[in-house]
Amino acid sequence: MRASIAAEMAGVPSVSIVCSGFEGQAAATGRGHGFDELQLAVTTGHVDAQDREQLIADFENHTVDQIIAGLVGAAAPTGAGSGTDTASSVSGEPSAVEIVAAGDIDEINRVFAERGWSDGLPIIPPTRDRVEAFIAASGHDPWKRLGIAKSSGRDLTVWSVAVNAVMAGCRPEQLPILLAATEILADPHYGMEHSGNTTGADALAILNGPVAEELGFNHGPGALRDGTPANTSVGRWLRLYLRNVGGFTTDEHDKATFGNSFRVVLAEDERALAEIGWPPVSADFGFAAGDDVLTMARFNSGAIIGSVFGSTPAEVLPYLGDGLARISGWDLTHVHGLGHGQYRPLLVLSPILARTLAAGGMSKDDVKQALFDHARIPAWRFEKLIGQWSNLTAGRPRLLDVVAAGELPRAFAESDDPDRLVPIVTEPSKFVIAVAGDPSRTNAYVLSNDGPHGDYTAKLVDRRVASDLVCEVPADG
Repeated sequence: MRASIAAEMAGVPSVSIVCSGFEGQAAATGRGHGFDELQLAVTTGHVDAQDREQLIADFENHTVDQIIAGLVGAAAPTGAGSGTDTASSVSGEPSAVEIVAAGDIDEINRVFAERGWSDGLPIIPPTRDRVEAFIAASGHDPWKRLGIAKSSGRDLTVWSVAVNAVMAGCRPEQLPILLAATEILADPHYGMEHSGNTTGADALAILNGPVAEELGFNHGPGALRDGTPANTSVGRWLRLYLRNVGGFTTDEHDKATFGNSFRVVLAEDERALAEIGWPPVSADFGFAAGDDVLTMARFNSGAIIGSVFGSTPAEVLPYLGDGLARISGWDLTHVHGLGHGQYRPLLVLSPILARTLAAGGMSKDDVKQALFDHARIPAWRFEKLIGQWSNLTAGRPRLLDVVAAGELPRAFAESDDPDRLVPIVTEPSKFVIAVAGDPSRTNAYVLSNDGPHGDYTAKLVDRRVASDLVCEVPADG
């Protein structure tokens, strides 16, 4: 779709070829980038599950005619290329303040579930009074637009943030966190439009700064489990917002094969970090310790590194590195192929493990360097993961050739032995390390991220009262 959009912007007619079942997602992607009615040609079945003969036959019999028709017989798509503003409207939808359902709470929940506006759990009805009260003390203009959801073409507004916040059970004092998350969704670097890709990666929000403790976010036992209202409601809000504003439902734009349940907010243990002298996750993205910051990225697989044994860095680091290597599979195409050095797995250390490493004289950067040395897999396995088992990197490249072409560092080709161990990231700084969880348990958790498909993006949480609705009178003279 990106190629078609670029062609249409240059005035060149295009047709995008998509697999069957992806027509809705393709249309939503075009609309989100300002183009309605981009021409599509649909292939039958999944290309990776067909042999060469079947693929060619299906393409000739079902797809070629669609391509020709799209190129010679279609009207030009409306949108950015024609001056038509499609981002502010999606046909057939109620207005922001329209009453869409009436009745008791059971009836409201039934209607919302039937229309796909809920996540399957009971919601608090977002009445106009509740939404207005949620925003009132913040000073924000309810209709202020924070951006456009490229996945759906819908506006990201303070009002829509509050509507879904009420539904999720959030508190008004959490609005600054929700607005920071919305700014992340609007940021092109994050790539909100990828939130429904087939492998089903889901966003995790990491919270740093005094705001976490002051608003009651859990950073201790069960740090990644639902149950604490703040962590749970904000995490649920994100999933609802992606559904209702981003369009990530199975009917519209979500093509996740399996997907995950919504992830609660991960709050770092700021006191443990200060005690051992390590910077927070937000420091990796340009912020200072003590700043209120929300960082988000999308993650695929996750796994526990349980019962880590050892009282020194030398004893515990090999196990941590092994855990990072174990969760890295097809995601390595974000090292080379789908991305270029963009794979950044997350390691969540319990405070006792972080203290063990710090007591051994290790800074966070030292730990990252050690993980770079320990988190390795055989070269042959790396090559199969990026170019044979997953078939996501064209040409089934050899690491020796990739390094020779200057596309990966020398560490990936220190010999021609297929059993040589190679790193899973391009440099130590690519590892992201958080500290949270039960302070008396020697466990860690690892998550493989989805590279540029929801890339790490961080925003300040601005808790000041906004002046959106304040009339400024110029001083005389």
